[in-house]
Amino acid sequence: MSIIVQKFGGSSVADKEKLMNVANIISKTYDEGNQVVVVVSAQGKTTDSLVKKAEEITNMPNKREMDVLLSTGEQITISLLAMTLQQMGKKAISFTGWQIPIITDENNGNAKIKYIDDKTIKNKLDEGYIVIVAGFQGIDEECNITTLGRGGSDTTAVALSVALKADKCEIYTDVDGVFTCDPRIVKNVQKIDEITYDDMLELASSGAKVLHNRCVEIAKKYNVEVDVKSSMEEGTGTVVKDGSYLEDMVIRGVAKQDNIARIAIFGVENKLGKTYEIFNMLAKENISVDIITQPSGEHFQKDIFFTTSLNNLKKALEILKANKELIGAKEILHREDLSKVSVIGVGMTNRPGVAAKMFEALYENNINMHMVTTSEVKISVLVNKEDADMAVRAIHEKFFN
Repeated sequence: MSIIVQKFGGSSVADKEKLMNVANIISKTYDEGNQVVVVVSAQGKTTDSLVKKAEEITNMPNKREMDVLLSTGEQITISLLAMTLQQMGKKAISFTGWQIPIITDENNGNAKIKYIDDKTIKNKLDEGYIVIVAGFQGIDEECNITTLGRGGSDTTAVALSVALKADKCEIYTDVDGVFTCDPRIVKNVQKIDEITYDDMLELASSGAKVLHNRCVEIAKKYNVEVDVKSSMEEGTGTVVKDGSYLEDMVIRGVAKQDNIARIAIFGVENKLGKTYEIFNMLAKENISVDIITQPSGEHFQKDIFFTTSLNNLKKALEILKANKELIGAKEILHREDLSKVSVIGVGMTNRPGVAAKMFEALYENNINMHMVTTSEVKISVLVNKEDADMAVRAIHEKFFN
């Protein structure tokens, strides 16, 4: 008997009719003789609504209490889905992340899973139940509720697949697979039938919202094939799996990431260890950074530019300004109205003209670049947020038309 893990996102369970549709998909899988574990997100815009409720009280909510609040969204979904399946005559039972339990570290708001106790789930599966698990959440070793960050339900599903040694992991969304670009931005996108973990990881890390980057990291580490498909229409989706393209260059897609902030630190003493000091301060506070540039030279001072998410901006600025004298910076400035646009594909550095083609698309549309970073599999540019969608369309047209 196979164990199938199925994950359904917020838009797939947004109302009564969609819950019934999801229940039908689950029932069909169960009736085929499989043991089924279901992971769900909060319905529709529930999480956004909960965030607004907190903002009505304070603009700096306590992270622990915020996790307690946000975790309730998934709890609503699991109970409603269990009731729906029970009305259809199926044995179904729901569990929160802490009832399983899914044990995480103590980093509220962006916790990482340490391990999953699989006994509860396996016992219920053996009793013939469909087990429904709240995604996005867990509990730390001090019994505090934690959440896994944006897209955390994907991570829950893949982590459960690993813990249960599941035969299949299916991620259901409101689109029928992974595309070369966001269909809401570009009309003539192409669906990708199969994609490697590495390419999917780069797409997810660059802003493609179909899968959470941490879930892809776990899938790659434990070699879990992930099937991304539509909850609205039957058909094949996209399989994320191990693989390579030998020496051929394959442009896989164009992605956009909004809510990017750039911080500029001017006049830092050009002394060994100063750059380390700056980024170590940020790392200790769990602030991730992305694009970093530091002009080289033998000058007595240097300027350092880097990007981070808008959510991290306020905290990053507080840390840097509090340590301005220690850093030896003359001025610290920032911009908030930026987006990152990326082209993802294997073998870019070995194939001339890729960057030129990308930059040509931006030039032809009068789009200015603020920062550029390259790697073996990705070229990213920082542009004004208002120009980001146009940049995505122009670049996609260059590579896929």
